[in-house]
Amino acid sequence: MISLRFWFYFAQQAKQIIFECVSVPVGTFRQIWSIRIYQNSGMKINVIITGTTGMVGEGVLIEALSHPEVEKVLVVNRKPCGVSHPKLKEVIHNDFFDIAPIADQLKGYNSCFFCLGVTSVGIDKFEYYRLTYTLTMHFAGVLSEINPDMIFCYISGAGTDSTEKGRLNWARVKGKTENDLMKLPFKKVFAFRPGFLEPTEGMKNVHSYYKKMAFLMPVMKFLIPNKYSTLKDIGLAMIVSVTRGYEKQILEVSDIKKLAGG
Repeated sequence: MISLRFWFYFAQQAKQIIFECVSVPVGTFRQIWSIRIYQNSGMKINVIITGTTGMVGEGVLIEALSHPEVEKVLVVNRKPCGVSHPKLKEVIHNDFFDIAPIADQLKGYNSCFFCLGVTSVGIDKFEYYRLTYTLTMHFAGVLSEINPDMIFCYISGAGTDSTEKGRLNWARVKGKTENDLMKLPFKKVFAFRPGFLEPTEGMKNVHSYYKKMAFLMPVMKFLIPNKYSTLKDIGLAMIVSVTRGYEKQILEVSDIKKLAGG
């Protein structure tokens, strides 16, 4: 049975949130609620983030740097991300197929938000496999050896084929990547499958087609809510999956928004 002390604490927290959010937009309310609920989990996140020079990685980095549960952020890129912050450290490394030279710098982290990825459009299936499966498994394999207590969060995609037998090559490759990541000796692996993503305001690395379709976002949000989320949702959901866990290892859009507090 839940004690009266819990309900008193919950009521006090809710009251404070209402006072803080009475004059702010709904999105800000959601973020404050998420932070308040999880700020007392006791776990501080020391996270490695990849892909921060891309759209998804930049959006996730923004949330990580602003969230009180995140203590340290290490970004690993081929080129500088152009962000400066007290929490942030950056490692520049050109060859993601061989991260042994930087392995010592990756020690001591308890989570990884792997946001590095490529589109299948315009490249042959062998190169897509190499850049999606081979690269990811090498990076994750090294991390699982040096940080076995790590929680690994992988950006996959809506429509990924877990059977690895479907018609679409990209979906099969993503499915194999998810499946084999979950066999590695991490503490936990979560695969995030976002659909259409709304960028965070002020981002630099936004795909051109998202800019062109910006006027359609309110319509898509209304018509296809289970295929639509924000990059803020992705970042918050990753953080909460580390601090609180989740009952599923594969997270569809509805799961992502649930974890983010939506």
